[in-house]
Amino acid sequence: MQRRSFGQTGLAVPIMGFGAMQAGDPALAEDSAARLLNHALDIGLTLIDTARSYGVSEERIGRHLARRRDEFILSTKVGYGIAGLQDWTYDCVVAGVDAARDRLRVDVIDIVHLHSCSSDLLEGEAVTSALERCAADGKLRVAAYSGDGSPLRYAIASGAFGSIQASLNLCDQQNLRPLTEARACGLGTIAKRPLAGQPWRQGDPSADAVHAEYGRRFAALQPEFGFATDDWEALALRFVAYEPGVDCVVVGGTNPRHLESNLAAVLAGPLEPAQQASIRGAFRRIGSDWVGLI
Repeated sequence: MQRRSFGQTGLAVPIMGFGAMQAGDPALAEDSAARLLNHALDIGLTLIDTARSYGVSEERIGRHLARRRDEFILSTKVGYGIAGLQDWTYDCVVAGVDAARDRLRVDVIDIVHLHSCSSDLLEGEAVTSALERCAADGKLRVAAYSGDGSPLRYAIASGAFGSIQASLNLCDQQNLRPLTEARACGLGTIAKRPLAGQPWRQGDPSADAVHAEYGRRFAALQPEFGFATDDWEALALRFVAYEPGVDCVVVGGTNPRHLESNLAAVLAGPLEPAQQASIRGAFRRIGSDWVGLI
């Protein structure tokens, strides 16, 4: 597996990591979750990304991967969901890091993101100070921010973070420049939502508002791309994974075979420069005014 330097953090990340949101679905059988998580590591997806809000994802990672802790980089997200504490406060962030360490069964978490909080909260500095405190206490290695739009741009410029995570896909390219700028500033970068809910597979509009919007955008963009493909999934992954601002792209799912096919697509290498440029150009023409999806 190709590994890339993760900004100035001292970490090296795989070109593709595993997004563990679906692994936290309580409807997924426990033995299936165990096989899925271990298979992700077995095939080289050695960055595992989770969050407080991903169901029982953190608990399952701790339960099934603690014995393999030295094999992967662990990333999670905090800021909310701690009983008795107001969301997005200093105490909530610190308690969230501690709770995540307990659920993940680790002493140190490699990367801890503030999970899509507003610019106002970042400017207030309580949440960033909480991550700094946890880093100073040896509870985390990299203080990070996950989000899009103006809060992402503020986070990059603030100097408070060692890495960022942002949405990037065929239908939402607003973060191309922020990701490139972050990498130029020495931050590690993770791209999320690379498949945009697979709008090429949608029939009727999705009941999920975000996926429905991705479907609308894809319908508008596809004729503008200037080429056809019988594998949009592979093309979408290659587009994101080889953008200059991306260190690691995270892909989720519950089917181990799908993880293998997605990895094979990424390892096939970058798109032809003309295709990459065509995708960027189509978005500039059609979607330059679209607002990023949170």
